[in-house]
Amino acid sequence: MITAVKSRWDIHFGGILLVCVIAAAATFLSEHYGAPAMLFALLIGMAFHFLHSDQTFTPGLDFSAKTLLRFGVGLLGLRLSIGDVESIGLGPVAAVAGFVLATLACGVALSFLFGRGLAFGLLAAGSVAICGASAALAIASVLPPKSDREQDTLFVVIGVTALSTIAMIVYPILFATLGMNDLQSGFLLGATIHDVAQVVGAGYSISEDAGVIATFVKMVRVSLLPVVMILVMVSFRGAQSQKVSLPWFLVMFIATAILANAGLVPQVVSGVLTDLSRWCLIIAISALGVKTSLATILRVKPSYGIILVAETLFLLGIAVAFVMGLGL
Repeated sequence: MITAVKSRWDIHFGGILLVCVIAAAATFLSEHYGAPAMLFALLIGMAFHFLHSDQTFTPGLDFSAKTLLRFGVGLLGLRLSIGDVESIGLGPVAAVAGFVLATLACGVALSFLFGRGLAFGLLAAGSVAICGASAALAIASVLPPKSDREQDTLFVVIGVTALSTIAMIVYPILFATLGMNDLQSGFLLGATIHDVAQVVGAGYSISEDAGVIATFVKMVRVSLLPVVMILVMVSFRGAQSQKVSLPWFLVMFIATAILANAGLVPQVVSGVLTDLSRWCLIIAISALGVKTSLATILRVKPSYGIILVAETLFLLGIAVAFVMGLGL
C-alpha cells in the first residue's frame, strides 16, 4: 500500500509543485499590490500553458484543478453561517432554481433554432445553467449514444470554460459599475458564472463575504444537477434505473456548514481548515490557468459559440433584472 501511495505521489508531484509555486507567487503579488490572488493565479498559470501536455505535469495539474478544487469548496461550508443564508432569503434561493429552468428552456429553443436538436440544447443549457464543464460531462453521460456526441461535449466544455474565465474577470467589474454591494454581487456571481472554480475566484476577488455568498448560491445550482440528469434520462431513455447522486463536494459543503453552525468545530481547527481551503482554491485556480488554452478556445464552431453566449447573456440578464427589481 505504501508503495502504491508513493507511486501516485511521484506521478502527481511535478504538476502539484508547479501550481503551488504559482499560487505562492500569486499570493505574494496580491499582498504587495492589493489585487486579487485568484486573478494573479489565473494569469500566471496561463503563462505556463505550454507545460500542460507534458506528462511530468499533467497528472498533478488534473488533480489540482479537480480534486483540490472540490475539496477546497467543500471546506468553504465552514464559513457559511445561518446569517449568510438569512441575508439572502428563501425567495432568491428559490429564484436560482427558476433561473436554471428558464436557461434550460432558452437553450433548447436556441438549439432547435440553429438546427441542433433537443440533445445538444440540454447539453449546452445544462452546462450554462448548473456548473459548466462538470455538468456537461454529467449530462453527456446520460444522453443517448451518437457518433458526434463526444465532439459536441468537447466543444461545450471548451466554450463554457472560456465564458467562465471571461466572466470571472468581467462580472465583478460589471457589478461594481452597476453599484451592486457585496451581497448582491456575490448572489449574482453564484447565480450566473458557469464553473465552480471561476465563481469562487470572482467572489473572493471582490471580498470574503461576496466569496462565501457566491459559493453558497453556486452550491444551490450544483444541487440541481441530479434533477436535470433525471429529466434528461426520462426524456431520452424512459424512466430507467441509473445511479444519479449528489457531487461529493456538495455533500461535504453542507456537512461542514452544519457542523460549524452547530458549534461542533473548535475555532482553532476552523481557522486552520479555512486557510487550507483558501490555499486549495488558489492552487486549483493556478492549475486551471495552466490548462487554459486561448488558441483552443478560438477554434469553437460559430454556432456553438452563439448558442452558449446567448444562453450566458440570458442567464445574466434575468439574474440582474431579479436583483435590481427585488432590491436584494
